Amino acid sequence: MGALQRNSFKLALAQMLVEGGRKEANLRRALERINEAAANGAQVVVLPETMTLGWTHWSATRDADEIPEGDCCLRLREAARGNRIYVCVGLVERAGLLVFNSAVLIDPSGEVILCHRKLNELEIAHEFYAPGDRLGVAPTPLGTFGVMICADAFARGQVVGRALGLMGADIILSPCAWAVPADHDNATQPYGQLWLDNYCPVARDFRLWIAGVSNVGWLEDGPWNGRKCIGCSLLIGPDGRKALMGPYGADAEAILYADINLELRPARGDGWQRLWNADKAHLETATGARAVPARSTSLGRAGLENS
Repeated sequence: MGALQRNSFKLALAQMLVEGGRKEANLRRALERINEAAANGAQVVVLPETMTLGWTHWSATRDADEIPEGDCCLRLREAARGNRIYVCVGLVERAGLLVFNSAVLIDPSGEVILCHRKLNELEIAHEFYAPGDRLGVAPTPLGTFGVMICADAFARGQVVGRALGLMGADIILSPCAWAVPADHDNATQPYGQLWLDNYCPVARDFRLWIAGVSNVGWLEDGPWNGRKCIGCSLLIGPDGRKALMGPYGADAEAILYADINLELRPARGDGWQRLWNADKAHLETATGARAVPARSTSLGRAGLENS
């Protein structure tokens, strides 16, 4: 891993194949991606949601393991430590009798510094995962990281992403599993608008980055059996614009790289409202018309194509 410099680092988005129920194969693949990202100079790597077992696969009740001392988490922690890299990855977590759709952020010393349990899980997955009950950020030498998971982004009013912004996140990392029907045609229905509608306003309002990283591959169990996960991993900059988007397809594995320059936070607490009011007044003056607030997409036409 390159030398640490606050507010600037190289980010890797590891858009990888996840096979339902094949924990060892998925974990081996993830470890390879971590090694590759680090070898290419990345200081932070993000991997998909429920990377170990796949989203809503029946094996969740049998094969979920603990955080931070379960076998999968221990091996990922060793990879982070061995490569001196931050790793954010989605795991299927067992905690007593409960199973969670979780994501961890592991630091370069191999410590889990943040564990997030998905809050806005789709109803069709409620039989698989218990709901999360908290949200947090992790200050690091690089900046302050927030973590959310997939559909957390489109909770009504983007409440999860906005809460992370208020909590001080400079960048939000989001393991995802973006799936579409088997016959989806990306040429006529380009994928990704739901995420642009919900990532971009949060990134712009809080001057932060958002990285959503999806797996690829076919879902072979659960309520979406027969659908395909198609990548299209996405990076939004603090100007609220798309900075990077991964390839589309059930076999579109890729590692995407981006140089991240975090912006100094211009406000905190209700100081954000003063800043937004000033931005609105500036826009109205520049256009000579009253600004119309952007519509927030909570769950649109494409909403049920994403986990």
